[in-house]
Amino acid sequence: MEETISALCQLYGPSGHEERVVERIEKMVKPHVDELHRDVMGNLLTRIGSGGHKLMFAAHTDEIGVVVHYIDDKGFARISPVGGVRPLWLYARRVQFANGTIGVIGREQLGNDPKDTDWNHLFLDVGVTSKKDADKLIAVGDFGVFTRSTVSQGKVVISKALDDRIGCAVLIEALKKLKKKAKNEVHFVFTVQEEVGVRGARTSAWSVTPDVGYAVDITGWGDTPLVEPMNVELGKGVAIKAMDQGTIVSPKVRKLMVDTATAKGIPYQMEVLRGGATDAFAIQFTKTGVPCGVISIPTRYVHQPSEMAHLDDFAGAVKLVCALANADHKAVLAT
Repeated sequence: MEETISALCQLYGPSGHEERVVERIEKMVKPHVDELHRDVMGNLLTRIGSGGHKLMFAAHTDEIGVVVHYIDDKGFARISPVGGVRPLWLYARRVQFANGTIGVIGREQLGNDPKDTDWNHLFLDVGVTSKKDADKLIAVGDFGVFTRSTVSQGKVVISKALDDRIGCAVLIEALKKLKKKAKNEVHFVFTVQEEVGVRGARTSAWSVTPDVGYAVDITGWGDTPLVEPMNVELGKGVAIKAMDQGTIVSPKVRKLMVDTATAKGIPYQMEVLRGGATDAFAIQFTKTGVPCGVISIPTRYVHQPSEMAHLDDFAGAVKLVCALANADHKAVLAT
């Protein structure tokens, strides 16, 4: 499973430019699904099974990044965020573009307190001295991602883009374990453009029209010094969401998730995320409405160039996805 996570995390795939990630996932899952196709948005939709209820599990393929919006006469570029990126974290970070160009984020220093740094104080340095030379490497409208190696250290994995390539890896490993067999009709969807407004989940859910939807994504953490209190710790189990800014999880779905984890002996933690949302936010609004749940992998340093997750929590998420794929959802849909 570490190999799957690493392979996905190292790919270039900012929002709207997820093709390399989707292509790799398609190759990984093709032997393990009954059906797959890509839609016009770029989502990868797959299916196994044909009985029971129609379920949708979604994990997003895109990652946070930056986009070039101006290049000055000396070749320094100005950048804007793609997704939820805080400028204070970015000084001296490396950015990689689709063509392989590497840049370093600099900060205007004179007269500026580092804690007051905003996007207007940052620039991208690709090591040139003129706009003419910069134009050979980057252009306005080019998207970049943070570049970091993926490291497995004991039972933790450290990487850029764990949000949400680790969720994609969960679905891939679940498909391998299910071996095309499930008691429900299960759609595993690898979505695009989640970081900029859950756009891929919105369109793919209309295509699938699930009875019940699940997002598989990362969540925050509450186990480092002086962090905002949160009932989530690395290595203590997969998190079952109760609420975030986009979704109040259906009580019936939540009960099914808890009962399933308990019956299967899967360690879990209850989660309330005070900021942020997942693909479930979009799925729940499909047509006349879809009851949704969220399977979360606790992750430290979310939306930063290096994130950290625990492989035990990852393994628990895989087990929970497999168990829910075979679970009876009749009670969830009863009125």
